[in-house]
Amino acid sequence: MATGDRYIEISGTVRAVIFRNEENGYTVLRMETEDGEELTVVGCVPFAAPGELILTGGTHTRHPQHGEQFSAEWARRELPYEEEGIYEYLASGVVKGIGPATATLLVSAFGGDTLDIIESEPEKLTMIKGISLSKAQQISNVFNKQMGMRRLMEFLVREGIHPRVATRLYACYGDDAFDAVRHDPYILTAERIGVSFSDADRLALVMGFEEDSTQRVSAAVVFELEYNSGNGHVFIPRDKLIMITVQLIGVGEQLVEKCLDDLINQGEVVCSEVAGLDACYLKRLWTAERDVAERLLMMSQIQHEARVDLEKLIKRIEQEQKIKYAPQQKKTLEIAAKSHVMVLTGGPGTGKTTSVRAIIALFDLMGLNTLLAAPTGRAAKRITELTGREASTVHRLLEAEMPDTGSGVSFKKNEKSPLRCDAVVLDETSMVDITLMQGLLMALPAHSRLVLVGDADQLPSVGAGNVFSDIIRSDIVDAVRLTDIFRQTEESRIVRNAHMINGGEHPRLGENKGDFFFMQRREPGKVLDTIIELCTKRLPEKMGIPAAEIQVLAPGRRGESGTKSINLKLQGAINPPAKRKNEQQFGEIVFREGDRVMQIRNNYDIIWNKAATGEVGSGIFNGDIGFISSIFREAETIEVDFDGRIVAYGMDMLGELEHAYAMTVHKSQGSEYRAVILAAAEGPQMLMTRGVLYTAITRARELLIAVGDEEMIDRMIDNNRQQKRYSGLRARLAEGLLD
Repeated sequence: MATGDRYIEISGTVRAVIFRNEENGYTVLRMETEDGEELTVVGCVPFAAPGELILTGGTHTRHPQHGEQFSAEWARRELPYEEEGIYEYLASGVVKGIGPATATLLVSAFGGDTLDIIESEPEKLTMIKGISLSKAQQISNVFNKQMGMRRLMEFLVREGIHPRVATRLYACYGDDAFDAVRHDPYILTAERIGVSFSDADRLALVMGFEEDSTQRVSAAVVFELEYNSGNGHVFIPRDKLIMITVQLIGVGEQLVEKCLDDLINQGEVVCSEVAGLDACYLKRLWTAERDVAERLLMMSQIQHEARVDLEKLIKRIEQEQKIKYAPQQKKTLEIAAKSHVMVLTGGPGTGKTTSVRAIIALFDLMGLNTLLAAPTGRAAKRITELTGREASTVHRLLEAEMPDTGSGVSFKKNEKSPLRCDAVVLDETSMVDITLMQGLLMALPAHSRLVLVGDADQLPSVGAGNVFSDIIRSDIVDAVRLTDIFRQTEESRIVRNAHMINGGEHPRLGENKGDFFFMQRREPGKVLDTIIELCTKRLPEKMGIPAAEIQVLAPGRRGESGTKSINLKLQGAINPPAKRKNEQQFGEIVFREGDRVMQIRNNYDIIWNKAATGEVGSGIFNGDIGFISSIFREAETIEVDFDGRIVAYGMDMLGELEHAYAMTVHKSQGSEYRAVILAAAEGPQMLMTRGVLYTAITRARELLIAVGDEEMIDRMIDNNRQQKRYSGLRARLAEGLLD
């Protein structure tokens, strides 16, 4: 049989199913063609079973281990209608409750009508000895569910939508999933289901929906609000929302305005006047912003009486920690002792970590049960290492879960089931978006204090809102900004240059000494070559820094100096192919045992286990870093080790992973690395900013090497333009607006 990339269509009969993943439909089967030839077919063929008639299109390929295969791009099947085929189908065990013996009895009794009776007249099955009415109904339910899932998967695949979407639809809508998507294909754009608006819109138009249908226009309005929340906006001004919806789907303004008003009347969109703007919110974001403002306003009014000799406690802490606190740090402790909610902010080298340790020690002496939290796993691990106290991600602290309704994440810890604590210290607060802050505040018991810690000059959260900055600028919360650089860090060029850049000054990049180095490379190809050499030879061999402790950062993903290109080159240099290493192709990406990878979206349901302790839990979150420990080709799974938490990824889940030898500066927030190499070459204008450069430099603990064009760095320092985010939190806090 010839192999190659020529597309062909073949038909025949399924003879055996070798492997089947019921969650995503991925199947390996043996097929007998109409010409009597047998071949192995791989692809999405949900609930395939022997005896089925199959028509499929794709290409012949050669698997390095399993040999020649036919890779199916799509498959259309018919249930068998002859008695022999029906017996073969049922005897395979594809329908739970029916084995070879029962299949023989059913086909003997009902012949070619057997499958129709199972589907529509299950009560007739009771004619067979050993089948009760309840068992007959159970068999019929299983059969009908499989048929529903199968038809749904085939329908979606035929329209170019990934089969895993069918599983998500079933999780949300059960047996009504097929009818639901046919009634309103725009439900596919829900967060839990994850289809793009353009794909859902294309499907809707193919299905016959009119371009000016209210369903389409309303879906477009909601999509624009959802999409822009991903760009940091909590709301969109009404006039702008109408304009961008018109541009998206090409309908008249009046129709968009009418559909927007309908959504407001139905409660799906909330319109509120904020800071002189007619602001349109998704209801969940309006609720989140209102809840955050309400809780913070309430907490800011509470002041605790000094029931302890604070000066005496501070001296005791200084003795225990063998340190003498600076005036700003003493002020921090004084505010922490009396405030119900406070902010602690400052740049690198200003003593933020020392102050956090002092606050924790103070709360301990005051008899307060204090919890530590951070937005990401890496940030939580870092604060644990710096303070010696166990810290958790906010998601784990609140016991995040994704409900079957597809309506977004929810938390088991909430007003009705609050956290058990007297105080929470939240680090890296600049990374916290409005919904995560809402979740934390709603789970705090009324008596609990809150300390918000972070660097206000770093990049804002990836999600909606400008929470940390809004809280600080509102002036309603007691805040301490640490500004003094301590002697032990003032010699660090990383620290000094970071503060200079943050103030708009241009450091002398040619001073290649200490912990900050610049290597001039004007051509992107030279930038990439130098980064490879640094990671594989110069730093490991000359400075004793292994590749695993080096993190390459770049402003963006694309281009010759973007993370996508750098990751490809670094994988080949650091973890090249080898006979002993299994690999798995996923689109254009090759995952290999030993690869450093990153989770790129929150997955609240995925199960992990710790082999060392036997502990089992769920949830891997956006930004978590791990290593591929094993690839199992037969089972089509990849195991990733996230600091001892082992997670198995099926083939349908590999879109949640990407290589992490290099990552964007945004993804590095909340982390600190022994050595950072920054690719300072041409990138997207919106990312070539002072804030991106400052954040990148402050990720380095011992060594920072910038490789690129000095002109690019100068342009980034001069570009202090910050993307405007539509957020009403500052106005609500400053003006007491709660709607």
